[in-house]
Amino acid sequence: QVQVVESGGGLVQAGGSLKLSCAASGNIFGINSMGWYRQAPGKQRELVAMATNDGSTAYSDSVKGRFIISRDKAKMTVTLQMNSLKPEDTGVYYCNVVSILAPYWGQGTQVVVAS
Repeated sequence: QVQVVESGGGLVQAGGSLKLSCAASGNIFGINSMGWYRQAPGKQRELVAMATNDGSTAYSDSVKGRFIISRDKAKMTVTLQMNSLKPEDTGVYYCNVVSILAPYWGQGTQVVVAS
């Protein structure tokens, strides 16, 4: 059974920082990438950041220069360091694991940035 579990969300003032963590476990064969998506109220889920097997990373334009994604392939973990947070960063953040067989999602962790 595959599990993807996020942690680290919470309430923070604008300009503050939060660090999200995600751990995958179970029989996951052939992970290609791990990343983070978010969904704001009334909006579609969007990619925030992703880390692939070759070590490359990708960020949405809205978080470039503020967020940093880090991945440990051996431990099947990924973290998202979020700095200089803005109210528009508010949403539910989901960890995404892409394997050659299927994508897997965590249950989400809420981030609220107060102005």
